[in-house]
Amino acid sequence: MNSFFVVTTPGLELLAAQELRQLEISPTLEAGGVSFKADDEGLYRANLHLRTASRILARLGQFFYATTFSELREKAARLPWDRFITAGQPVSIRVTCHKSKLIHSDAVAERIAGAIYDRMGKESPVTRAHADEQPGSGLVGNPGQLVVVRVVNDQVTVSIDSSGELLHRRGYRQAVAKAPLRETLAAGLLLAAGWDARSPLTDPFCGSGTIAIEAAMMALGIPPGMKRKFAFMDWPSYDENRWQALLAASKPGMTVELPIYASDRDAGAMQMARENAARAGVEAAIHFDCQAVSAIKPPAGPGWVVTNPPYGLRVGEGRDLRNLYAQFGNVLRAHCPGWQVAVLCSDLMLLGHTGLGLDASFMTLNGGINVRLGRGRVPGVA
Repeated sequence: MNSFFVVTTPGLELLAAQELRQLEISPTLEAGGVSFKADDEGLYRANLHLRTASRILARLGQFFYATTFSELREKAARLPWDRFITAGQPVSIRVTCHKSKLIHSDAVAERIAGAIYDRMGKESPVTRAHADEQPGSGLVGNPGQLVVVRVVNDQVTVSIDSSGELLHRRGYRQAVAKAPLRETLAAGLLLAAGWDARSPLTDPFCGSGTIAIEAAMMALGIPPGMKRKFAFMDWPSYDENRWQALLAASKPGMTVELPIYASDRDAGAMQMARENAARAGVEAAIHFDCQAVSAIKPPAGPGWVVTNPPYGLRVGEGRDLRNLYAQFGNVLRAHCPGWQVAVLCSDLMLLGHTGLGLDASFMTLNGGINVRLGRGRVPGVA
């Protein structure tokens, strides 16, 4: 059994833990994500199925002390690098240092590169030392195996990225509208809202369709990693037969029409949403309509409204958005009585203008902005 760490957007840790339990993997909550122990097949399954994870790291060496650069290189050279890196493979090294004697991240990266050479000798890969102060962000354009090094209070943790590109890149979203919502966050909103993947669902501010598409993938049992490549596929230990068996076991059934409705007043956004849904293989499962929120006609309920309306971050938008949120609340009371509602927003005052008495205790980040998910039930009986 190996140790792994699921990196998540702040606020999504509990949801990732919930997903791991559904995969029959026991999670442990930690700062910044969730850890778990599993064999290689468990790692493959986690990358294939987790909808709220940003990336999954394999912990190569955990919590060894180093207070000098020579000590760091010597101890890091003892790690089993050849289990994860093939001869000649490029490597990128990301380092963060906090409250430690080794505070120069570039120098730490150079010593880790040296340790890989010491361990693998002539088999050493071409190594790129790369210090990055934003762990968890993507290294788009930097090829090769990512190595993540954290030095905190003189304790060193060395991890190998198993995912490659960040896991929100499912492969279907090539067209995006304004302020696109990451796929991982869209899935998180659905899970946090408590949607059962069977009842009617509508998103009246759908933009490029991410919430509706993620909902359809959930309902149809389509794994989010079905159509993408992962970094672990380049590891010497990678078992292609085992991976293909997992894919075969996870193959979804035929696409069917579902009570999932997505609408937006922007015709361009609606075209993007349809194109993205087609790439995801769920276009036939979603009802798309180009219309304002006041014109929505949800299916027979009760069901769920899960949406990401405009936040109004530009000067002068406040009054218009207050009216929009008030109108949104009125529309829901008129057309969706008894429905569950979940609204992502950065402004508690705007959520208050819906008049729905939403619980905004769920907090996370969207594009670096602090946001809350207002959750509640629309008054009335369906």
